[in-house]
Amino acid sequence: MNASRIGDETAGSDGGEEGRTRPRPVPVARRSGSGGTGSVSTADRILEAALVSFATKGYEASSLDVLAQGLEIRKQTILYWFPSKEVLLEAVIDRSAIELSTALESALESAGSGWSRVESVVRSVFRLAARRPELVGLIRETGRLGPPSATRLVAALDPLVQRASDFLEAEMDAGHMRRHEPRLLLLAIYSNVIGMLTEVEVLRAFGEEPTPRSLVRRRNEILELLRSALLTETA
Repeated sequence: MNASRIGDETAGSDGGEEGRTRPRPVPVARRSGSGGTGSVSTADRILEAALVSFATKGYEASSLDVLAQGLEIRKQTILYWFPSKEVLLEAVIDRSAIELSTALESALESAGSGWSRVESVVRSVFRLAARRPELVGLIRETGRLGPPSATRLVAALDPLVQRASDFLEAEMDAGHMRRHEPRLLLLAIYSNVIGMLTEVEVLRAFGEEPTPRSLVRRRNEILELLRSALLTETA
């Protein structure tokens, strides 16, 4: 990250004793209160607001001052939990990776074998994108930012990628899928699915809200493309 770009967002910008005695940042949101009411913590609210801002406006265009105003808190409160804008981005990436992994793992647990697993994952991604479009926006933004942000997201998702790679290789060995290099194949699948979802986000940015029917149509187009590319005639 460019240090000059985040210099005005660092803890020292407000000064004072509070900035020098902050605890370590909280990468995964915590829940406040001791009564188990499930109320959303301040850290949780900050992470969610930052996710939406980074995904829609972009990292550079997102301001901690504006985030604080929207949350009706002081900027120093954000810096209490996340000492800099860069640390906040890292926490957003970590939190989003957990959400993505949880959704995909859940889809895999309920899926069958072979092609049904691919179909289940694609359907899960589209459902998640419809419910949480900001996650797709964050993936796009981390890809644009490049290292270290993109590297952090890839590393967080690597166990899931390895599991998918092993599955594809097993299907190829069994003759159910055409022979490809598994990780390159995953990259192609990722590019097609995320590319399609990003197109939906672009439409949203121009004020055209995709309908459930249009999302289903796009999902089915992706599934048909993948089926034709992956499955052998005997599968």
